[in-house]
Formats: sequence, C-alpha cells, structure tokens
Amino acid sequence: MKALQKTLRAISIWQSVITLIVFLWWDSQTWLYLGGFSIEKQNARQKRRAKWLTQELLKLGSAFIKLGQLLSARPDVLPKSWIVELACLQDQVPPFGFEKAQEILERELGPRCKEIIDIQEKPLGAASLAQVHRGCLRSGRQVVFKIQRPGLETFFRLDLDVMQGIAALLQKNRSWSQGRDWVGMAKECQRVLLRELDFRVEAEFAARFRQQFLEDPKIEIPGVVWELTTKRVICLDFLPGIKINDHESLAQQGINPSKIAEIGASSYFKQLIEFGFFHADPHPGNLAISANGSLIYYDFGMMGTVSERLRERIGSMVKAAAIKDASGLVKELQQTGLLARDIDLGPVRRLVRVMLTEMLTPPFSPNVIDKLSGDLYELVYGKPFRLPVELIFVIRALSTFEGVGRTLDPSFNLIAIARPYLISLMSSTNSNPNDLINEIGRQVGELGSKAVALPKRLDESLERLEQGDLQLQIRLGESDRQLRRMINAQQSMSQSILIGCLGISAALLGSSKQPIFSLLPLIIALPVSMGWMKLQFKMSREERLEKIQGKK
Repeated sequence: MKALQKTLRAISIWQSVITLIVFLWWDSQTWLYLGGFSIEKQNARQKRRAKWLTQELLKLGSAFIKLGQLLSARPDVLPKSWIVELACLQDQVPPFGFEKAQEILERELGPRCKEIIDIQEKPLGAASLAQVHRGCLRSGRQVVFKIQRPGLETFFRLDLDVMQGIAALLQKNRSWSQGRDWVGMAKECQRVLLRELDFRVEAEFAARFRQQFLEDPKIEIPGVVWELTTKRVICLDFLPGIKINDHESLAQQGINPSKIAEIGASSYFKQLIEFGFFHADPHPGNLAISANGSLIYYDFGMMGTVSERLRERIGSMVKAAAIKDASGLVKELQQTGLLARDIDLGPVRRLVRVMLTEMLTPPFSPNVIDKLSGDLYELVYGKPFRLPVELIFVIRALSTFEGVGRTLDPSFNLIAIARPYLISLMSSTNSNPNDLINEIGRQVGELGSKAVALPKRLDESLERLEQGDLQLQIRLGESDRQLRRMINAQQSMSQSILIGCLGISAALLGSSKQPIFSLLPLIIALPVSMGWMKLQFKMSREERLEKIQGKK
C-alpha cells in the first residue's frame, strides 16, 4: 500500500513539472500570442503562470511550499514576476486535530508531560511543518509548543528524492543548465529542509541567536525550555507581541513604524557582518513588536551563516567599490564565485567601470545605457553571473526584510542604514597596523615586478610583430550577432525542409500497400522536430534581447 502511495505521489509531482515545462515552452513562442507578441502580453502571461505555480506548490504540500520559499531568493533562476509571487508564498495549511497534538506530546515527552498544567486547544498558528500551541508549566512559566505534523517525514523524504530527479533532468538540458547548478541547488535544498525536521537543531539555533542579542534591549528572542524539547517538539518562552504588519495596532500603541524598520535593519547587519549567523526567513509572520517597542523574532528553523572568508571578500569588494577600482572589484567578484570562470571579462569590467564612475555618482549621465548597449547584450547572452549557495539565504533575508521595511516606512533605505556597517567591514580586514603595512608592501612589490618586466614584455611583443606571429583580435559585437542570426536561420530552414520531406514521405508510404512503413519517417522526424522547436525558442530569445537593446 505504501509503495502504491509513493508511486501515485511521484506521478502527481512529475505531472506538475511536465505541465510547467509545457507552459514555459508555450510562453516562449512569439507566434502563439493572439494579436501579435508584445512585452506587456508576455508579462501578463508570466504573472498568470507564477500564480499557477504558487497554487501547485501549495497543493503539493510541505516540501514544495518550502521549495517555493527557497526559490523566491533566486533571481538568477526565475524571472522577477515569479519571484514577487513566490515571495508571498506562506504556509497556508489547515491545522491538524488537538487529539493528534496531545498524542505527539505524550509520545515525545513521556513522563515530562506532567510539567504541563495547561495547553490551549486552538493553535496560535499552523504551518506546513508544524503548528504552535500556547501552554503553561507547573512553575508558572508561559510557553509555546511547536509540534511537528504527524507522518510528515516519510513523504517529505520522498518529495525531496523526486526533486533530485527533476534537478538531474534539468541539468541534462544545456539551455536550462547554462550557468546554473540544478543538482547542487537540489542537494542544498535537501540539506536545509531535512535539517528543519529536527527541532533540536532549531532549539540550538534559537539559543545561539538569543545569545547574540542578550545585551540589546531593542531585540527579544524567546528562550528554549530544553527539558521539554525533542526531535518533533520544541518548547519556547511565550513572547506576546503585535504583528509587524498590523499598522493599526502599532499606531494605537504609539509605536513609530520607521523606528522599528531601522531597528530591524540594524539588527540584520549585525547578524550578517558582526556575528555571521542570521535569521533567513524574516517574513511578517515571524516578526512582532512588544509593548515596549522591541522587535521580537520567532521561528528559527531556517537560519543562515556567513563564513569569515565571505565576510573578508565582501569587505574587499566594498573597498574596491569605494576607490572605484573596476578591475579589482571584478577580480573579487570572480574569486567570490559571483562571476563564472573562463569568460570574457571585458564586458563585465566595462559595465562595472561605468557603474562606479557614472551611475553611482550624480548627476547621472543620460547616455550611460548607450555606452553599455553592446556589452549588456553580450552579458545577457553569455550569462556570466552566478549566485553561490552561501549567498542564497543572505539575499533572501535582505530582500524579504526590505519588503517588510517598506511596508513600515515607504522611505525605508536599506543601503543608508548599511553604510556604517560596511565601513567597519571595509576597515576590519586591515584592523592591525602590520596588516596595513604588509598590504602596502605587497602592492609596491607587485608594481615593482610589473615595472621590471615591462621592457622585456615590450621587446617580446615587437619581436613577435616583426616575425608576423602577433595577431590582432577585434571584438565586433554586431557582426557576431549577425553571424549567429544567419547560422540559426540556415539551420531552421534546413530542418524545416527535412521535416517537410519526412512528412511527405510518411503521407506517400501511408497510402501504399504497407502503411506501417509510414511510421519510419515519423520516428525520424520526432528528434528533428524537437531540435527545430529548441532552435525557435533560441531565436525568439535573441530577438527579444535585441528589441530590448533597441528600445534602450
């Protein structure tokens, strides 16, 4: 019976995946738009598909709801309209019965259940993994119990195994896998989501997070009741508060929303830059305001870490941006993993240089886009940018909290609040005077080595020029695009003729005495037709990019 359930579950998941792939292909074909293709029509379709995907993830259950929340932090994987829709994905799951909750508590806690003298039947909240009940202990301590859904782990693991299969399928397709490690992302999702099933890990995260802000009166984190915490139950102090998006109640309490947004942003930069350990899911359901105006954090199942190495890299990037060193910044981006290896860094370097010299310094030049038009096309076509796994939760947390901050204060500016923390990060890597002297010495030595080698390199270049060995390579972006367009058009025409010939052959054989042979040209035509459709998708994508470039 269980094997049948697993099979039916896998079929249901694959059905949703195949439907999504068909939708994506359909939307990419410009000739399938009634009344002609336009960017507005395409955006409207994408919004509908994003809403459909959100509903499918909710229907598929716990693991896929969590997957949608993780994907909402991947602008390198999904279009912006999809990201916006998935960012609104919450755990819209009905609660399970109180009898089941009591049964789980008794099984997990055993004799320790006697410490609980009261527990409310109606849960404070229900999510895809668990639900929360308020209770009171014999000591009078007010607490909450987060109780895992019954039978969750079995299907959760099955869903994650199916995700691995989907990722492997996507990775085999060159156009979908270019610049994306689907298998790596699936493994990271599996690691993170399986960790959430063990509430003892969440309890450790909550205790560590609370320790970071013990001396900060503006931040409150519930304490852990360790003796009543197991793999499937976690007991925390009850900290009542006003939901962060309840503007009416905040106004009645005389709490300034702008101040709360500033407190939250400051706490986030402390988490990221000072501690390297942060809350990765700061949506409104996990944030509240106490009566004295402090910010309360809830739910510590999804936490992230920033390694010392990454913090040093970020500091180096900030320093390079501050002195407008485009080459240095590009080098740091590549070493951090944000840029692919073995690519032409010329367009990226020019983009960064213009951004540092003109776009970030007012008054802004009106012809900045014209200067970058060719490079922008090459960047989009080549997909050089990457998003390392370590930065997924950082971007998710910052983008989610920025949305929360803007609901509190429309003029909320995350960058302005970040400035003092970035300055301290920029200077932290050279906090020791000896380090600064060593850095200066290293740069002087590097400059001296280049100066000494310059005459030799010049002499070698002149000798190669005299011998005819020196080749001049010229980048002609427009010529390259025209050549690609001609090659694609030629391939499309050849494939169309071949498909037509095979179709005629099938028709002739079908009217003969042995019509069974008509299947042979049809079988041959199938892979050719698939290749033709992929080529049409590629050509339509290039055409859209050129239209965007032309508008700019």
